[in-house]
Amino acid sequence: MRIFLAGTASHRKIVEAHPPAYLLESFYYFQDWQKTLLAKAQDFLLDSGAFTFMQSSKTHVVWEDYIERYADFINRNKIEKFFELDIDSVVGYDKVLEYRKRLERLTNKPVIPVWHISRGVSEFKKSCDEYKYVAIGGIVSKEFPKEKYNTLPLFISEAHKRGAKIHGLGFTSTSLYEKVKFDSVDSTTWVVGGKYGNLAYFNGNGMRQYYPSAHGKKPKDIKQLDERNYLEWLKFQKWAVTHL
Repeated sequence: MRIFLAGTASHRKIVEAHPPAYLLESFYYFQDWQKTLLAKAQDFLLDSGAFTFMQSSKTHVVWEDYIERYADFINRNKIEKFFELDIDSVVGYDKVLEYRKRLERLTNKPVIPVWHISRGVSEFKKSCDEYKYVAIGGIVSKEFPKEKYNTLPLFISEAHKRGAKIHGLGFTSTSLYEKVKFDSVDSTTWVVGGKYGNLAYFNGNGMRQYYPSAHGKKPKDIKQLDERNYLEWLKFQKWAVTHL
């Protein structure tokens, strides 16, 4: 399994010193300094950032213009793997399909379709037939609830049966990686430690968390904590490629 680290845009010093092998970044958050990471990464995934933009912008979003900017960024930086604008809840799935085709025409490359429960299982199968790389979305937003995680292996098996690789967007339940074998996932969990004071560590067989606050302690140097947690996740990232 490839574990793509996300959320690196605001941690330049740490990430430049120790570039991740697998990196995911959002078009919305991408910084110029990160361009050097593209050549160093073994694999890179670009998220459209459309939903974040919609939530953050106080003005009306002209999606046709957004697609133009997204495509231009992809072309200028020679991005090979990028997700579609999965904004079904905003514009409807028919419009998403229209935007998908437009983005593919502008880049002359296939998108990574992001399946949502609202699209139905038949549409998932169709995406797997038409694309070599697909993704399941709605995990972070809980549109795909935890009580349905037991069905994820079925989706993964279906994708593989149809010759497609599958990515779990924001699937950070590391304890389930042995059972839910996505080809790739992405995570921002490594930055959570700095926010809550948690210590992450790789124990040689997976990731674990230590909570100093539960023992009446609180780390004083958050930047140092972020760096420590990040390096532990790099160990996990390397291990996961051959063990998960």
